[in-house]
Amino acid sequence: MTEPAANHSRTAAGVRARPMVGVDTGGTFTDFVALVDGQLRHCKVLSTPDDPSRAIVEGIDRLGLADRDIDIVHGTTVGTNAVLEGKGARVAYVTSAGFADVLTLGRQERDHVYRLEQPAMAPPVPRERCFEVSTRIDADGELIARADDDELAALAASIAAAEVDAVAVNLLFSFLRPEEEQRIAEALGERWFVSLSSEVLPEAREYERGVATWLNAGVGPLIGRYLRSLAARLPRARIAVMQSAGTTVAAATAAGHAVRLLLSGPAGGIAAAEQLGRAIGAKRLLTFDMGGTSTDVALVDGGIPLTTTSRMGRWPLTIPTVDIHTIGAGGGSIARVDAGGMLLVGPESAGADPGPACYGRGGEQVTVTDANLVLGRIPAGTKLGGYLALDRAAADAAMARLADAMDCDAQQAARGVIRIANEHMARALRVISVERGHDPREDALFCFGGAGGLHACELANLLGMRRVVLPRRAGVLSAQGMLASAPGRDAVEAILAPLADWSDTTIGGRFAALSDALADELAAEGHVRADLSFTHQLELRYHGQDAGIMLPFELGADHAEAFAARHEAASGYRLERPVELANLRLAARATAPMPTLPTEPPPARGLDAPERNTDVPVITRAELEQATAPPIDGPAIITDTVGTAWIPSDWQATADPLGNLVVTRNA
Repeated sequence: MTEPAANHSRTAAGVRARPMVGVDTGGTFTDFVALVDGQLRHCKVLSTPDDPSRAIVEGIDRLGLADRDIDIVHGTTVGTNAVLEGKGARVAYVTSAGFADVLTLGRQERDHVYRLEQPAMAPPVPRERCFEVSTRIDADGELIARADDDELAALAASIAAAEVDAVAVNLLFSFLRPEEEQRIAEALGERWFVSLSSEVLPEAREYERGVATWLNAGVGPLIGRYLRSLAARLPRARIAVMQSAGTTVAAATAAGHAVRLLLSGPAGGIAAAEQLGRAIGAKRLLTFDMGGTSTDVALVDGGIPLTTTSRMGRWPLTIPTVDIHTIGAGGGSIARVDAGGMLLVGPESAGADPGPACYGRGGEQVTVTDANLVLGRIPAGTKLGGYLALDRAAADAAMARLADAMDCDAQQAARGVIRIANEHMARALRVISVERGHDPREDALFCFGGAGGLHACELANLLGMRRVVLPRRAGVLSAQGMLASAPGRDAVEAILAPLADWSDTTIGGRFAALSDALADELAAEGHVRADLSFTHQLELRYHGQDAGIMLPFELGADHAEAFAARHEAASGYRLERPVELANLRLAARATAPMPTLPTEPPPARGLDAPERNTDVPVITRAELEQATAPPIDGPAIITDTVGTAWIPSDWQATADPLGNLVVTRNA
């Protein structure tokens, strides 16, 4: 069941009193798109990994907004990097007696299936920082045992002796009696950042719930410190943060939702792709976001794709996140020859400092960007982000060293680097299309990211696709997607009871309580209930099953039959078992800052094209977007300040009315 938002209160893009800025912090560049007086501005600056806020301040200054009151929507990698690099806060783990080893045991998955001896893996929390309390709740929500005040005081003393920064509390079946975890939090006081499983992920599966609670505790203090530092640097800004589900949350409360920010940046690109797909009438898009450090791919089919079965490194993420597949292949991916003489590309990246050899910042290892420059696909004189001049001589020298190791010439080595990088990325696209039963040949390949346009057509060839869309501002599209993302919250309530025991009235009452709670949270950010939309879903399963199927809640509907039909379509059979209501799920959404794209005039023709150092035409995107511009046949190079596109032979590019480049294969 979905309650529509009140349309009368939606604010049209362009009438905001305060400029709105979308900020996407990547491993190499930090991207900015600003909505100012109804028009969009954009820029890129090199990221500053030691302190990401420095790059944000620089970008705000480049946009000319340093002295204005602004609203910022920020996609941050602070939490992501902390998890992947194992640099989160020092956490104590508190659980019911007998369950201190749950995180260490995990699901007993084998990373190397055919090895008799698996490599040793450090547990997320060492045993000496795992604590047990006597509080015990059974599967029916009955309180079997309860820690007294003396036991909780002793717990606090033991945690203090462990010298931790945060505490993760994950009692067995805590989601059925959340007050027991609240009581522990009150006993611990304000000394530590405390993360409660009944708030982070109030549903069954103690291991996944425990991991989410631990991750939240591990990255919450880091994100809190970072956002406070950013706010201090930008005192005139109101800051919101992108969540993994494609919604935003106010910075003041983001640390408490830290685990929901781990796919913050990629979610912005998917939001922009979904918005632009609607604008151009393309229901299904294969998205390809290639940056300097990594590549994200997704299948957008009528909405932002979400999943509750993603992973972050070794760890399961069972919170709602955009359904993307990420690989370590980007413009900064390092090419090298291994001991056996084989050419390898990635996943290691040169990052922003020193960056690829062609950045002229001391990097000596050849990267995918260097290969594109050596092949002439990035023309000499190109300035990345409109300001960073490339060093062709440094790229040639780095490629020559690689070519010597490969016993070939530099052009052959560069083509080899591009071919291997393309194969890595094509494999990723097949994972989210062919391997899930989708034939990509009739879909459009929607490419963005600073490096996406250089590889788009060749990837389409590898997948048998005939149409590529290169959106306007492709190099900063994830930042633009921040502006297209709605403030929102997601809630879940575990039921774990036969569906037949629950009437529509009872379910509706539970949903009403969840709606009130989420509306109150969003009201604290300035959003009134009349402007909110709510989506109600039931997670159903047969009794005895572990995994559930999501269905919309509709008054009067036969949800058991709808579930059985969906189960049969997915698995090929029905079971003669009762249907169980596992969870109620509710999504609340406010109005996005930029629900529709503003109307923009074509860019001025006066932009200078880079020098021609190839035998193919070099055309500025501004020229191609003019109303009288003819289609461009490949081979050709199309440039703008935030990206370059390579149009091979047998492909033709033209601009649509929104300024997107539509590239089609002739043969």
